[in-house]
Amino acid sequence: MKRFLVLALLAALAVAAPARADDLPAKYRETVNKGLSYLAKAQHRDGHWEANGSQYPTSMTALAGLALLMEGSTMREGKYADNVRRAVDWLVDRSQRNGMIGNPNNFSEAQRYMYGHGFSLLFLASVYGEEEDGERRKKLEDILTRGVDFVGKAQTNRGGWGYVSAADGQNFDEGSVTITQLQGLRAARNAGIVVPKKVIDDAVKYLEKCTTPRGGVIYSLAHGNAAVGGERPPLTAAAVACAFSAGEYNGDLAKKWLKFCQTSIPVDKSGRDSFGHWEYTHFYYAQAVYILGDEGFAKLFPQSPADQRLTWGKYRETVFDYLASRQNASDGSWSQGHIGPVFTTACHLVILQLDNATLPIFQR
Repeated sequence: MKRFLVLALLAALAVAAPARADDLPAKYRETVNKGLSYLAKAQHRDGHWEANGSQYPTSMTALAGLALLMEGSTMREGKYADNVRRAVDWLVDRSQRNGMIGNPNNFSEAQRYMYGHGFSLLFLASVYGEEEDGERRKKLEDILTRGVDFVGKAQTNRGGWGYVSAADGQNFDEGSVTITQLQGLRAARNAGIVVPKKVIDDAVKYLEKCTTPRGGVIYSLAHGNAAVGGERPPLTAAAVACAFSAGEYNGDLAKKWLKFCQTSIPVDKSGRDSFGHWEYTHFYYAQAVYILGDEGFAKLFPQSPADQRLTWGKYRETVFDYLASRQNASDGSWSQGHIGPVFTTACHLVILQLDNATLPIFQR
């Protein structure tokens, strides 16, 4: 089966490889299968998922759908094809005339709709890349094209994004939403959707201005410059993942971010729940370390001591064992974090399934 056929001449990107479940170490397969089963059962009949208190349905639907896509299922075939198809249909039905993907009448979304929009771009672009039905493909292309245009119009004059558009949020911006938009735009471009270069360039400049001399990314530029002491490890990990997914491995900025993360995000027992937003942090940090593989860090930092190098093999052994130990035996979910089990389970399943290499945005 051909998967993720993209407009190669326009995007200059490789075709995705088919799912390879054998790449996941056998001892983690039951953990993954139980988690996927939980997500399938937690999906509402109309196709959406929710966080605690029925919050953030657009974000949760996109992230849960992404986890199912990484298993190898598509809208047409695979164990979770029906779940993926219903998730896509639910998000498609919430594409607004102005290009926003979400429900502005939902109170929790109205306050943070750019998160849902960015995650939806990432998910729908991944679906679009493998869609072969002409009519559905055309509809998805229109939604993604208008969605990309909406992101550009929502950008602040500093180049970042906030919880809502620049117009609705009085030009406020911050790092986590900026990363969400950037990764959604990268996925759309990977799938052949035209993304204005200036939008991405301005966003990268924003993250550069958010970077302190120590290499960490601060929360926001809306209230001043990047000052030492204001670094956020989760945001820095997200920035590294975004840079790597765009193929920017050797740049000074990406290397600064990576070195900051290495010292600020322990990948051993000392790093277990030692800081807030653990799920969010490793959702992105795992992507970056996976792309590094076992040799990438040594190539970037050839003078680094061999025993101090960050490798996917070491990361996977430590973090995957930890994730398996935290899974709820009763239903296969992960319930840590305040957002809810759908969010945490989806994040952890993305980490655990990176070796499947099913989606271009996460491939080496």
